Formats: sequence, C-alpha cells, structure tokens
Amino acid sequence: MGPRCLCGQRLGGETPTAGRRGVARSCQLLQGQERKATEARQPVGIGEIQDEELKKFCFRVSKLLQKEDLGPDAADTLRRLFLIVSATKYNRKLEKTCVDLLQTTLCLPTCPEQLQLLCAAILREMSPCDSLSLCCDHIQNTRQLSLVASVLLAQGDKKQEVRNVGLRVFKVLESRQPEGPSLRPLLPVLSKVTSLAPGTLHQDQTNVLNKRLVDWLRYASVQQGLVHSSGGFFSTPRARQPGPVTEVDGAMATDFFTVLSTGQHFTEDQWLNVQAFSMLRAWLLHSSPEGTGPADTDDRSELEGSTLSVLSAATSTSRLLPPQERLRDKAFEYCQRLIEQSNRRALRKGDADLQKACLVEAVLVLDVLCRQDPSFLYRTLSCLKGLHARLCGDPTSVRALLPLAQFFLNHGEAVAVDSEAVCQHLFTRTPSELFHSPTLAFEFIQFCRDNLPQFGRNLSVLKLSFPNLFKFLAWNSPPLTSEFVAFLPSLVDASTAVEMLHALLDLPCLTAALDLQLRSSPAASERPLWDTSLRTPSCLEAFRDPQFQGLFQYLLRAKASGTTERLAPLHQLLQPMASCARVVQCAEAVPTLLRVFFSAVSQFTDKALTNQLALLLLERSDSLYQVPGYEASVHRVLSSEFLALCARHPSLVVELAKELLEFLGGTGGLRSGARMLSSVVWAVGEYLSVCWDRRCTVEQINKLFEALEALLFELAQSRPSATLPKCPPQVVTTLMTTLTKLASRSQDLIPRVSLFLSKMRTLALSPAASSVHCEEGVGAVRRRATELLHLLKMPSVAQFVFTPSVDVSEPRYHRDTNTALPLALCMVSRLVEKEAGLLPG
Repeated sequence: MGPRCLCGQRLGGETPTAGRRGVARSCQLLQGQERKATEARQPVGIGEIQDEELKKFCFRVSKLLQKEDLGPDAADTLRRLFLIVSATKYNRKLEKTCVDLLQTTLCLPTCPEQLQLLCAAILREMSPCDSLSLCCDHIQNTRQLSLVASVLLAQGDKKQEVRNVGLRVFKVLESRQPEGPSLRPLLPVLSKVTSLAPGTLHQDQTNVLNKRLVDWLRYASVQQGLVHSSGGFFSTPRARQPGPVTEVDGAMATDFFTVLSTGQHFTEDQWLNVQAFSMLRAWLLHSSPEGTGPADTDDRSELEGSTLSVLSAATSTSRLLPPQERLRDKAFEYCQRLIEQSNRRALRKGDADLQKACLVEAVLVLDVLCRQDPSFLYRTLSCLKGLHARLCGDPTSVRALLPLAQFFLNHGEAVAVDSEAVCQHLFTRTPSELFHSPTLAFEFIQFCRDNLPQFGRNLSVLKLSFPNLFKFLAWNSPPLTSEFVAFLPSLVDASTAVEMLHALLDLPCLTAALDLQLRSSPAASERPLWDTSLRTPSCLEAFRDPQFQGLFQYLLRAKASGTTERLAPLHQLLQPMASCARVVQCAEAVPTLLRVFFSAVSQFTDKALTNQLALLLLERSDSLYQVPGYEASVHRVLSSEFLALCARHPSLVVELAKELLEFLGGTGGLRSGARMLSSVVWAVGEYLSVCWDRRCTVEQINKLFEALEALLFELAQSRPSATLPKCPPQVVTTLMTTLTKLASRSQDLIPRVSLFLSKMRTLALSPAASSVHCEEGVGAVRRRATELLHLLKMPSVAQFVFTPSVDVSEPRYHRDTNTALPLALCMVSRLVEKEAGLLPG
C-alpha cells in the first residue's frame, strides 16, 4: 500500500490500515493535528456563552494548567475552550493569564502532545493576538517547533514572524544529524513559509533545501521499514525482517523509491520522499522564476537532443551541477519514473486512483521544469506524446489530459507540435461524456480560464465548443455559475452570439435532456445522483423516439452549428421534468448569465447583430421552458436588455417596424409578459420618429398606432383568464402614452387618441375597472389619461414635450429655468391643474 502525497494524494502508513488514510489526515500535519484536537463532543449552548461566562471558564482553564499533573480534565476543558473560540464568527478575547498559560503549556517539553495540539489550535483561533510572546528560537523538538510555528504564522507578519520561523526551520534543517529528530513535522511549515514570503530566503538557505530535496527524492531506501513486534511466544527475529518495496502491480521494485512504491511499513526517509514530492512543484515555482535556466541552454539542448548523449553524460555530470539544476534533474527523473509506474496495472482501486493523481502532478512538475529550463523539452516531449496517446483511449484517466493539454499549449510552438488536435479531443469528448463529474467540471473550466492567453490561434476551438462547455454549467450550475460569469465574456463571439443566446435561454431544457441521457444510458460504475422521486417514463420514451431525435441531438450537440432550431416541441415534452431540483437550480442561474452575455456583446456589437438580437428577444419572450419562476426572471432581463439595444441603436425600431407590428398585433405580445410588452411599447413611442431615423414614415406610424390601439382596447375590455392574465396598470399607462406620442408626430391621429383617452378616463371611473385593478392602479390610469388629454389640446407643445430634439437631451435644458423645455412643462402643468380643478370628483 503506497504512500500518499501532500498535493492531493494518500500516504502509506506503518500498518495496512494507516496506509489507506486520506491526504488531509496523513500529510498536511498541521491541519491534521488541529482536527485531532477538536474530536470531542460539542457542549450545549456554546454559541450562547456570554463574556462573563467566558471569563469564568478561562479562570477554570488557568487553574487546571497551573497543576503539575495535566490529566484528562485539562484535555477535556481545552477541547471545550477551543470549540468556544472557534464556533463563532466573532472574535473572542481570552484573559491574558489564560493566554500566557496556553503559551507556557505549548512550550513545555514534558507536556503531553495532545495538550500541545489543543493549546496551538486555541492560539491559532485567537490570532492575531497582541499579547502573544511565543518565540521559536531555542526549540529543538521538531514536532513542538511545528506547532509553535503554526501559531506564529497565523499572526500575520507584523513582527517579521514569517522570516523568523523560516530562519529557525532552516537552522534545524542544516544542523540535523542522521540520528536526530524527524524532520517530517517541519516540511509543511517550510512549504508555508516559502509560499508566504519566498523573498526572505537567502541563496545558501535555498541551496540547503535543494540538496535535501535531492537526497529525499532520489536516494530513499528501497527496503520496507521494520515491523514493530508486539512481542509474544510466536514472535521471531526472522518474521520481522523487512523486505523490498513493491510496485502497484505487486512486482518487486527495481528502481528508486517513489510515492507509488507500496509496502506494509515505511522508513523515515521514505516518508520524507513522499513529502518532498508533495512540495516539489510549489518549491520550484517559488525558488526559481520561469525562464531562469542556465546560460548555456542552447548548447545543452543540442547535447540532450540525443538519447545516447544523455545516457552517457547523466551519471558523470549530475553531481557536478549546481544545487538548483541538480534538483531539477532529479525531479525530472522522479516524474519519468512516476509516468512509467502509472502504466502498471494496480491491484487495488485505491492504488489505481493514486496512479492517476500522481500522473497529474508529474505532468504539472514537468511543465514547470520545461518552462524554467527548455533543455528538458526534448526529453519530455517523446514521453508525453506516448502518454497522451495512451490516455486518449482511457476514459478513467481523463483528468490527466488537462495538464497534458496545458503542457502542449505552453510548449507546442517551441517544439513544433500542433496543440489543436489535443484541444479538439479534449473539448469534444470530455464534456459530452463526463459532464456529471463535479470535480472534473470545475477543473475543466478552471483550465480554460487559466489558459486563455495560451490558446492563441486555437481560441476558435474553445469558442466553437461552447455547447459542450454549457453541459458542465447545466449539470453543475450552483458551483460553476461564478466561474462562468468570469469565463463567459471570453466565449462570446459575433459569429456565435445569436446561437449562444438561444443556448443560454434553453439551459434548463439542456439540464433535463442531460438527465434523460444519463437515465437512458447503460449502467455505469459511478452513476451521478439525481432525484429518484421523479418518474419520467413519457420523457424517456420521447427521448428514444426517432421523431424527436433531431431536436435532442441539436440540443446535445458538441460544437456550435451556426444554425438555430426551434425547441418549443421539446419544451412541451420535457415539461414533467420542469420541477426537478437540478433544472430549477439551473434556471436560477440563467438571468445572471444573460446579463453577463449582453455586457460582453455590447463591446463589439454592430447594427446588424443588434437587430438580430432584438428579433431574438421578441421571438423567445413567449417561447421559454416553463420552469417555476423562470419566465418572470428572464423577462426582467430581456425587457431591460431590449431597451438597452434600442438606446444603443435607435434606428432598429424603424428597421424592425414590420416585426414589431407582428409582435404587437399578434398574440405573441400578450403572451410575452407585462415587462417585455411594456418595454417594446415604450421603445416604439420613444424611437419611432424622424428625429432618430429619417426613414421613418407616416405609414409606419399609422400602422403601429392601429396595432397599439387595438391592443389597448383588448386589454381594457377583457377580463383576466388562464390564457390572458391580469394586465398591470403600468402596461395600460405605457400604451396610452405611446399612442399620444405617435399622435403628436402624425396629428391626423389626435382626434382618435383624444376620443380613446376620454373613454379610458370614463372607464377608469366605472365600478368594473375597480374589479380588475386596485384603487391605486385605477387612479394612475385616470390621472395619466387626464394629463395626456390636456397636452393634446396644444399639439405644438405636445410635440415638443413628447418628441424633443437631440439638443434638449443636454443637461443645461434641465438645469436652466430660462430655457424652452422647463418653461413649456411649467405652462402645461398649470393648464392641467386648472382643467383638473373644473372636473367633477
């Protein structure tokens, strides 16, 4: 059973059971120690403890810590104190005496390890703490030093704690004798120091760690650790003799020890080997920035281009290299060995999972090595080409394809390898087959985001693959929404914007289709979770029906097709799945993504694309998958974005006058919802004018006027029903205002509007109107009709108010009371008030 590494793998143990524990408990010692410290029952009412009670409890803790014999009571009380200070979002202040005793106990050499763990956990929770007086300068015990260092590093760096901890750790590292204490507890601290402040390390300290890492990586023992016998009659010295480590397939290891070497027990240097590999990539990145390889890179590249030259020179020159280059050389050998070991057939599933995880880390380390020293490229390329060919046929190893693709993106141009084929395979097959893996989904999208600059000319492959990428989003929408909010603008393109908008609106429908695809597929070894209470026999039958295969294939396509299909039939078929929790969650993410989409489109849209998008909004406003609450939330976005498109290109109202007429004159306008209808009506009244487009004709104004008049009459006379829901008064007032605007531009229409507004005012006063609208809504309709009627009595003023020139939009027309517009509005207001005073009730 092989060890696991810090980078996300498992470590072996000194017994078969310990060898199967996860990485978080075996490698990350500081976090593991903290978890160990908190394994206790939670006392009742911890979140309700007041400051006075906390003081009393601290006094009790202080009394226990002052005793010479720190027994079980002290451990139990410290557990409770840790839960008190950690189970709250507010800072808890402990008594200074208590804090001092916690520090004293932590630094006490004879203190039991369990109590030291608890003291360190409490002090970390209290960080930053001004009364802290810990110092690690004279601590010799490595485990105690790691605990004290964890507290100091949690303080921040106000007093150069990071530098001081680093100096002490390196001093212990330099002075440690072979028979001295174990260095294993210090490696997590060292990794943390280098990540927090890499610039604090001196060159001699860097060289020391480079040498140590070389020894741990390459020269660990290949014999298993000694078995610690418990004694007894049947214990014999022969039974306790260690054997050699083995490979994951059970064969005896013939090369040096790695994280994939297996055994029942491990030696100290084998554990250090695993930890060294765990921190290797981070250390390489911190200790040597990219592109700082040796000066004779070109000469060495020519030498290392020959396999025979490498084999003959490797042994003789390896120990003559500087420490940093020697570490790179040994790291390269280690990664090559891991790649070779990953090709073996593991006997246990846990070892097979470990192979895949180590393969990912090995490729990432090779990528770092080649970026820092291009001379490794020639030796790495042939190895990774073969690895890629092998992994393409293994669906269980798909996660390793991500770092491979990143490697070819980073170095493909340097070695004349086209990375497009790698990306093509990755974007075509992986999302279609493994969209239901949440870990892979996050890593895949993160890979796309991180490597956008590296895609270069292959960016089109990424953009055309958005239907496949949306499968990740449709199935894993809650955790991936924020990722797509940042990633979506990079996918949007003028050539695919219309198709992408359709895909976003149909995203909940895609979720339902993916659910059916999984349900209808053969039983897999790892099937994702879904709502088992949902019974969808009719949907499954429709999914398999040849009549609808074309629509399902289009919805589940892998690449952008350049065409759009009306999926309304699928909306009807998949309606039983609309209440599925996964579908509802996906629907909740769509409005946010739509706003991001339109924000990105606004950066490059032209008049033609704007017209296409405006038509799409009109078309899709009454053609949405009926998920609870989905239509209303989408309409809020579509209505505001339609107005934004009109404001950006006002002439689209004139250019799309025929389509707007069909929308308002047919049933689509009534079914599209109040918000969308109000926005379209307002846009017609605002932008159907020669002021915005000289091509605007009286015929267009008259036709749209008649359509709006008929629509308002229908809304005013009808009663709410299942097919025609209740019309908000805002729609009625917007329609009346738009009719008045159009009449002010074609004054032959003024008598018709005046008559219609008089009827609307009378209708608003009737008892029938009160049964449809609330009192406030009826009052708004009546007031608006009265105001519009009085404005139409002065056509020139109405035209000036409703259709102001472009100059009137300047701020000075709204600040200067002596300009024309404020005077006109003031005069009309007085006239309206005068007429209103003469009206009955």
